Amino acid sequence: MIGKELTIQQAAEMTGLSVHTLRYYERIGLMDPIPRAENGHRVYREHDFEWIILLAKLKTTGMPIALMQQFADMMRLGNEGIPQRRKLLEEHERKLIEQVQTIHQTLDILRNKIDYYRSWEDDISREEDSLESAR
Repeated sequence: MIGKELTIQQAAEMTGLSVHTLRYYERIGLMDPIPRAENGHRVYREHDFEWIILLAKLKTTGMPIALMQQFADMMRLGNEGIPQRRKLLEEHERKLIEQVQTIHQTLDILRNKIDYYRSWEDDISREEDSLESAR
């Protein structure tokens, strides 16, 4: 928890999102309008920051913007939108689990190929050493 107000630059630094992305998210309705200080600069509060962190994590997992927008719309429904939000997140979780399984399978194949090449290199090295000692 940050416990203070942040500028857009500070929010960007803390979330890993760019200033441009934060403005874009606000413009397309992923975020409610951010309050502004007297000088017109955005002032991010703790609940804004928490929402941005969630959006950043969803983005990292590859959730499409359209689904993130649906989720944001469901959030605006309050308690009424909880079942739909849960279902959306469960479906996204299912897709992520499938991706993780595919990545693990791919890693196994890569590791086997790496082991094969190491073994091949070791064999070549032993042959070269054997030829050197025979000279």
